[in-house]
Parts: sequence; structure tokens; C-alpha cells
Amino acid sequence: MQKSIKDLRILLDKNSEDSSFNIISSITDIKGNIIYANQKFCEISKYEETELLGKNHRILNSGHHPKTFFKTMWKTIGNGNVWDGEIRNKAKDGSYYWVYSIIFPVFDVHNKITQYFSIRVPIDEKKKLDEQREKRIRRLEKILFKISHEVRQPVTQILGVSDLLKETQLNQDELRMLIEGMKESADLLNLYTRELNQYVHKMKNEEYELLLAASENPDGSYYTNL
Repeated sequence: MQKSIKDLRILLDKNSEDSSFNIISSITDIKGNIIYANQKFCEISKYEETELLGKNHRILNSGHHPKTFFKTMWKTIGNGNVWDGEIRNKAKDGSYYWVYSIIFPVFDVHNKITQYFSIRVPIDEKKKLDEQREKRIRRLEKILFKISHEVRQPVTQILGVSDLLKETQLNQDELRMLIEGMKESADLLNLYTRELNQYVHKMKNEEYELLLAASENPDGSYYTNL
């Protein structure tokens, strides 16, 4: 295992100079202190390699995740299992960046964990798309809530007039007033229906744009490219 990690480090270092190579990698000791960081790690974190080596990985902690998040992560890899997940890190200049991370325990010949090897890919674009989708869903929920309440009133009025026409004898003036009331209610329903159709059409266009952006994936930042 130690030899395979060494070979992988050599491969990662060779490819780090390629601008299209987007894999961030590092190795820590069992306490999380960094003993290896490739060039992409330095670029995205904005730290020099000398500033990272010997430092604990907590140097990148953005404060976004609860303590239980990292407690679960450490428990998983400490038990010899592979952990993966999305993490928001903090760069040296205070900016934030998201990565999809996979952490592998490294074992010695006695099957004892000696190091942790991790590979990551930046997923800022993916997180932006996710955030846009969440905002659109919240907007849709609001408009549906509004329409459900506003539509209920004209529907109730139309049903009430319908029942009244069945049960009572009305003169011409009373009938005219009821018909006008039904027309107003129907006009409101028509208005709300048009507004909903326009919004749904807008949602479809936005979804198409999001899917197009995801399919183009200009920076190769999605972890589906691993």
C-alpha cells in the first residue's frame, strides 16, 4: 500500500503542471497534519507548500460544517473505511471554495493505519447550480401557496352561486348580479392561471439553462469527471 501511494504521488505531481488536471491531493499523518500537498492543493487554497506542510488540515476549516460532520468523518476513516463528501474550505485570503473529497486510510504491513490519503475536485459550479435550484423551488412554493389561497375564493364564490341558482327563484336583476359575480370570479381564475403558466414557462427556461451549463462544464470541476 505504501508503494502504491508513493507511485500515485509521483503521478499526481507529474500531472499537476497540466492546467486541465483538476485533482487536489494531500497526505496527512494520523492526527491530520499535512505531510504532502500537490500543486493544485496550493493553487486552490492559496497557500505555499511550505505553509501547508506540518500544519493540521484544520487550517482550511471554514466554520461551515458542524463539529459532528468532522467527528463522523474521523470515525469513519479511523475505523479503516473510506469517507467521501462535500466540504467547504477556507483559503488563505479568506475566500471559500467547495470540494468533493475522498479520504483513504493508508495501512502498513501490520494492517495499522499510518496515514490518510485524500483526493478532491472543486465543485463550486455545482454548488452554485444547486443553490439556484433551491431558490427556484422556494419561489415556486411561495407562488403555489399564494395561488392556492387566492384561487380558493373565486372557486368558492362560483360554487356558491351555482348552488343558489339551483335552490332559489331569482328575478332578472338578481340573476344579472349573480352572473356578473360569477364572471368576476372566472376572470380572477383566468388571471391566476395565466400567471401560473407564465411562471412555469419561466421555470422551464431556467431549468434548461442550468442543465445546459452543467452539460458544458467548462472548468471540469464536477466530480463526475473523476
